[in-house]
Amino acid sequence: MSGVEHHAVSDDEAGLRLDRWFRRHFPELKHGRLERLLRKGQVRVDGARAKSGQRLNPGQDIRVPPLDDKPAAKPPRPVDDKVADDLYRRLLHHDDAVLVIDKPAGLAVQGGSRTSRHLDGMLDALRFNLKERPRLVHRLDRDTSGVLVLARTAKAAAALTAAFRDQATQKLYWAIVVGVPEAARGRIDLPLAKRPAPGGGERVRVDHREGRPALTDFAVLDRIGRQAAWLALAPRTGRTHQLRAHCAAIGTPILGDGKYGGKAAFLPGMELPDGMNLHARAIDIPHPLGGRLQVQASPPPEFRKTLTILGFDAAAGNVADPFAEDTL
Repeated sequence: MSGVEHHAVSDDEAGLRLDRWFRRHFPELKHGRLERLLRKGQVRVDGARAKSGQRLNPGQDIRVPPLDDKPAAKPPRPVDDKVADDLYRRLLHHDDAVLVIDKPAGLAVQGGSRTSRHLDGMLDALRFNLKERPRLVHRLDRDTSGVLVLARTAKAAAALTAAFRDQATQKLYWAIVVGVPEAARGRIDLPLAKRPAPGGGERVRVDHREGRPALTDFAVLDRIGRQAAWLALAPRTGRTHQLRAHCAAIGTPILGDGKYGGKAAFLPGMELPDGMNLHARAIDIPHPLGGRLQVQASPPPEFRKTLTILGFDAAAGNVADPFAEDTL
């Protein structure tokens, strides 16, 4: 990287530590060198000196100094051939600026203290003809499958991050939920805040006093009596675990999502595939090189099997715009 760069913190990076932000956007930058840059004031947040553990807010400006004088980067980490082949098969789109993959449920996007296998550790397999390593520009939960966008260059990453931050993207999810919403379509307008969870960690909860605005549009694609529904979900904001928390808050938790739905997120007595039934079905996003990029991902076999076992009409998913007034 040559010259100073400025990056805006995206909505889905709210609360992220500054050092983790750098790990996401500049994985080749070692922590020790980042600390030296911070001590010298070369890295700044909104023009002020910062510390590595500082929590970030959406829209904040991060000053990144030239990094060309860093030691020669180590060669790409070898990726197991089977893992690489699986990633290639999961490519939904591939061009000079953008990659889109169909992320499988169960694969974490980034690592953590208890996560050694994650997508971020496999991205060297997707360099193709570029020296730059693909960059994550948004996230999906470990147990969510479907469309995940990657930037192939720093310039593309900045453009895509801005598109997510400015809500210039349209995202469509499919979910199988326990219970049926009262209306065939509607908007969930409930502010969300992160709160400590029993047993450690954090959980997103509805909080009308301190929560941040969160909007989700929903439409019922099909229903099985009052037992379960197949929903189309369109998040209009990008809060952590927004869809999971919103579905649980209106009394229809996502099937298999025990974290947010507890026992109510399961259908006792039915032999259904394990896992959470939330799938990132499609995305429509401005392309960094011009125009718009529209990509869809078919639901995984487990999701389709659950639809079949519960008796949903597979054709219900063929609606072009499930949120249009004349579609249901």
